[in-house]
Amino acid sequence: MLAAFGLGVIAALALPPLYAVPALLVAVPGLLALLGGAASWKRAGWIGFAFGWGHHVAGLYWISHALLTDPWRWGWLVPIAVPGLALPLAVYAALAAIIAWRAAPGWPRWLALAGAWTLLEWARGLILTGFPWNALGTVWAFDALPLQGAAYVGVYGLSLVTLLVAGTPYLGRRAMAAGAAGLALLGGLGFARLAQPLPEGPGVDVMLVQGNVQQEAKWREDQRWPIFRRYLELTRQGVGQRGPAERPLAVIWPETASPFLLPQDEAARGYVAQVLPARGMLLGGSVRVDWTPEGKVDHLYNSLSAVDAQGQLRAVYDKAHLVPFGEYMPLRGLIPIRIVEGAGEFAAGPGPVALAPGGGIPPFSPLICYEVIFPAAVSPAERPAWLVNITNDAWFGFSAGPFQHLAAARLRAVEEGLPLARAAQTGVSALFDARGSLAGHIRLGDMATLKLSLPGSLPATIFARFGNWGAILLGLLALAVAAAGSFSTLRRQKAVASSNN
Repeated sequence: MLAAFGLGVIAALALPPLYAVPALLVAVPGLLALLGGAASWKRAGWIGFAFGWGHHVAGLYWISHALLTDPWRWGWLVPIAVPGLALPLAVYAALAAIIAWRAAPGWPRWLALAGAWTLLEWARGLILTGFPWNALGTVWAFDALPLQGAAYVGVYGLSLVTLLVAGTPYLGRRAMAAGAAGLALLGGLGFARLAQPLPEGPGVDVMLVQGNVQQEAKWREDQRWPIFRRYLELTRQGVGQRGPAERPLAVIWPETASPFLLPQDEAARGYVAQVLPARGMLLGGSVRVDWTPEGKVDHLYNSLSAVDAQGQLRAVYDKAHLVPFGEYMPLRGLIPIRIVEGAGEFAAGPGPVALAPGGGIPPFSPLICYEVIFPAAVSPAERPAWLVNITNDAWFGFSAGPFQHLAAARLRAVEEGLPLARAAQTGVSALFDARGSLAGHIRLGDMATLKLSLPGSLPATIFARFGNWGAILLGLLALAVAAAGSFSTLRRQKAVASSNN
């Protein structure tokens, strides 16, 4: 059990920001070897559980930083929160281990583990609102080259390939050579795809604004105007550095960057109008409120507002996929814990939309915070021209969290074949083109702006058209072949036993 836990921790080294992918060549064969020594399916399940628990404790350690924004109130949860969250996530690894143990030793078990892990990783992104953070395919997000397969089979398909290659030392040198050849083929696919010219952009500039506002100060009453003024001044400076230009400009502020209610505060929008150029449009994060006839708060929404250079509200998007325990309380009344401060729980919006604010800004799909981590759920049926992700990663400080979130955003760009602009409160803010190549970024912890030309979009990728079905079918195929191999091995064993008798 201790060895399995340690191997799970080693596997987490392959995740962002370390990207120590060779660590998987130790972790995955080690897990297969431990399963080979298990005397029962229950023992195999506990081994898989220990592996998954270690993997998620190490991969999600940064969540504790959110509790330290108010240590006097929530500090006692630090030794509990991450291990507690990792427990249900470890169940998926336990199920994959049981399925793999049921397969015959050798290549059937190797295939069964890869197929089961992939399918259960997909299920993890759906069950109980889903939490597909750190899918194993994310280990390739250090560069656009190894990510190009995601345009066909998504991040879960990359997870399958990753497990197959990482498990080859369990099978011997020939399998390792075959795995290396497979990686070379994937690399060739990446080179070929990246070598193709991108379509021309729509002739629009994008300016990312990173205010670097610390979470401890964000909701303080005495900081509302200083924070708002910081974003206004950064925008003014960025527009001034841009020089005379006739191209439309999309200015992107992070999630809840405005302490004032942009959709309903005309005065706040007036200040915004003063810093925008004539063809400018702010796409900014702000809370939105529905009021009762008596003037009381009815519903709160975590929103993105589009405000033009005249201070007019052109479009609003309300976040649809809310964060449990952060933006709303699941099992309300049964679990007396709420980490995020605020006047009340947020209400969910209707789901993915293509906002078309006009003013020369192409239609885009807005994604607030962790909405960007869900494969095949970031774009509406009406395909947009680009993706906009606004987020507040200040909760996670200088840790692995912001980089893991950034990696998920990069994968969505590749999967959908759409450029993605990302504005984060403390970073990392970035612009990716439609193949996941980095056009520019603002480092974690910097206060800055970044102006770039919006890249062109690609035709809908295979993944954009069929979603996760490619990865699901590949996972099922791996299980079917593993089952056939196990059945064949069992028949041979029975035949040998019969001849010996």
